Amino acid sequence: MGDPRQLLLLCAESIANGDFALAEVVISRLNQVVCIYGQPMERLAAYMVEGLVARIQSSGTGLCRALRCKEPVGNEILSAMQVMYEVCPYIKFGYMAANGAIAEALKDEPRVHIIDFEIAQGTQYIALIQALARRPGGPPTVRITGVGDPAAGVAAPGGVAAVGRRLAALAADHGVPFEFHAVPVSGAGVTDAAALQRRPGEALAVNFAMQLHHMPDESVSVSNPRDRLLRMAKSLGPKIVTLVEQEANTNTAPFLARFKESLSYYGAVFESLDVTLPRQSKERISVEQHCLARDLVNLIACEGAERIERHEVMGKWRARMSMAGFKQYPLSRYVNQTISCLLKTYCDKYKLSEEDGVIYLGWLDRSLVSASAWN
Repeated sequence: MGDPRQLLLLCAESIANGDFALAEVVISRLNQVVCIYGQPMERLAAYMVEGLVARIQSSGTGLCRALRCKEPVGNEILSAMQVMYEVCPYIKFGYMAANGAIAEALKDEPRVHIIDFEIAQGTQYIALIQALARRPGGPPTVRITGVGDPAAGVAAPGGVAAVGRRLAALAADHGVPFEFHAVPVSGAGVTDAAALQRRPGEALAVNFAMQLHHMPDESVSVSNPRDRLLRMAKSLGPKIVTLVEQEANTNTAPFLARFKESLSYYGAVFESLDVTLPRQSKERISVEQHCLARDLVNLIACEGAERIERHEVMGKWRARMSMAGFKQYPLSRYVNQTISCLLKTYCDKYKLSEEDGVIYLGWLDRSLVSASAWN
């Protein structure tokens, strides 16, 4: 029948060359070998084929909307995201690295303000609030400004305000003085720094956790929200800015190069899921369909402003941070040690590395997530 990887590459090359007749033939062959219950590449191919078909039919945006509409609501989608959080260390790694850097930079501050430009369900701050509660001499006063698009796939039921209520209850349980300010818009929708309610006398941390790659840059929009947000963050005078991003080069890459990069990147992710969850697991299918498939379709089928998945590698983020006026803030050895202990509870194919002050988490020889800090 054929190897799914080779068939995917042949199909993408055909589309890039405008040979849609050949692409249709290859898609027919792919449909005979893909399987959402199969090996990692067979499962990945099932979702990549959706993207290829959508690209041929110029229906990428419509399909992405359909995938969003088909997503379960309430507890079901939260369950899929929670499974992803638990069975793979990618998100947990990013949160731990950012929290460790924030706690280290603000360790002597009595009043702490954290601005998060995509707070999602607020999961990151559970561990941070618990850690601050244990601070010698008592916890600081903590204020979190949570930005979150109510229409986004990661939005929590009840919106950003509901996240604030849950975190406030947690802080009260741990004796941490706490205040939450909800900003219910997307990160790109924050155009006035006053909306973030910066106050004198507070030590500020700004957190960008797997969010900036959704911001259009100069290749998409003359307003360049990606760099504008970084300059806004700099203007607020933060003591630390944390940056967690997927280590992939898909932003300005042309279609074929972007397809190959996505195949490599998500191939590693699907392999790592295969180690943790059985082939027939409904949880695994739910994670792949609801946490990964829509991103893949968007990467493959959409262009211009319709493509919101625009990852960049650390070298490009370093250049953006420098242009915005930031200097790198070295991550402490303690952060690295804490994450190393975390990885011991997972498969030994996950690899942790450090280069030029940046921590990378990967699967085998493929780096997948980077974490860094700036001021």
